[in-house]
Amino acid sequence: MKFSKLMSCAFAGAFTLAAQSATAATELNMYYPIAVGGALTKVVDGIVDDFEAQNPDIKVNAIYSGNYDDTRVRALSALNSGEPAQLAVMFSIDVYDLIDQDLITPYDDLLQGEEDQAWLADFYPALMENGQAEGKTWGIPFQRSTIVAYYNKDMFRAAGLDPEKPPTTWDELVEVGKKLTNDNTYGIMIPSTGYPYWMFQALAIQNGKKLMSDDGLTTYFDDPAVIDTLKFWKSLSEEHGIMPKGTVEWGTLRQAFLEGNTAMMWHSTGNLTAVKNAAKFDFGVAMLPGNVRLGSPTGGGNFYIFKDTTDEEKAAAMKLIKFMTSPEQAARWSIATGYMGVSKGAYETEALQEYTEQFPPALVARNQLEHAVAEFSTYETARVREGLNNAIQFALTDQKTPEVALEEAQNSAKRLLRNYQ
Repeated sequence: MKFSKLMSCAFAGAFTLAAQSATAATELNMYYPIAVGGALTKVVDGIVDDFEAQNPDIKVNAIYSGNYDDTRVRALSALNSGEPAQLAVMFSIDVYDLIDQDLITPYDDLLQGEEDQAWLADFYPALMENGQAEGKTWGIPFQRSTIVAYYNKDMFRAAGLDPEKPPTTWDELVEVGKKLTNDNTYGIMIPSTGYPYWMFQALAIQNGKKLMSDDGLTTYFDDPAVIDTLKFWKSLSEEHGIMPKGTVEWGTLRQAFLEGNTAMMWHSTGNLTAVKNAAKFDFGVAMLPGNVRLGSPTGGGNFYIFKDTTDEEKAAAMKLIKFMTSPEQAARWSIATGYMGVSKGAYETEALQEYTEQFPPALVARNQLEHAVAEFSTYETARVREGLNNAIQFALTDQKTPEVALEEAQNSAKRLLRNYQ
């Protein structure tokens, strides 16, 4: 009986220790978006599973939250209602608003030693721009992109065009687009729903004009070069007839390209793997064409750590972020999705070197960083961006002239930003 009682006590003690160990694990709630099609949640879950296997003392709840705007709303709603939320992948352009609301912690306060500094220094500078403000680093690149031009090489051949020479200028875009347009197919589709400001920013950059100042306090929507940019976008349908009139849907454009409704499309590099897996034709990927210059804004999501988080949770969140952005995991994410490997180290991994050698289009978005600028971002970003989105759609749908639409957006932005200047 004594032995039995002893064993019973030992079992109970072991069970208690196991329970204590389980409850002692640091738990993280991580909100994240998916802005392109494809089963990317499975990729995120796989990376998180591998992290937990290596860090059994950390439990990660990866919470898929819709698109970027949905994710911001859901994560901040959780914080406001007292639900635990330690970190999130949110729009890189949300940084000014998150700072203004005092919601996030700068990474400068969390970095320790030379190893952490080397990790930070390996990210591409163009991808870091949207995460840095007021002399500090607030966001770490994760699912990052540039806009790239997808084109149907088979259609190029059928039209007597060189499939290895996509358009590199606006004039060439129009010329090539006319040769590719017929009763069944448009030459080019540029999406004007979802993220119209992003496509417009690309066009404005190509026309030699940035849409905002580097400090997030000033916009240039009514600049003559910006107005001319919107006129050019509209001319693709109204004057040249190579793009549908009205709006082009972000969410269905990839399928339109795959079904042959358009010979060329501009979209996120985050669609690359999905297009590669689904296309039943020979396709190519190119940098966006230019006018005054080449250019695309960067895009996508950064990791943010929320301020109202314990030191233990912040340390665990840093472990997770460093794991998910490590060269090996960044390469894995890039291959699975088409998003860029966010660091130079990612492209030095054997996996990504082999993949890009076999599939060179996977390098286009990274190479375009040479011509990239930070994605449009200001204080009051969501409201300023909404005004610009509306202006673009008003002009493309003939509700207002480009001049009137952009002047209204500029005046609205001035009112919204006045208190920050």
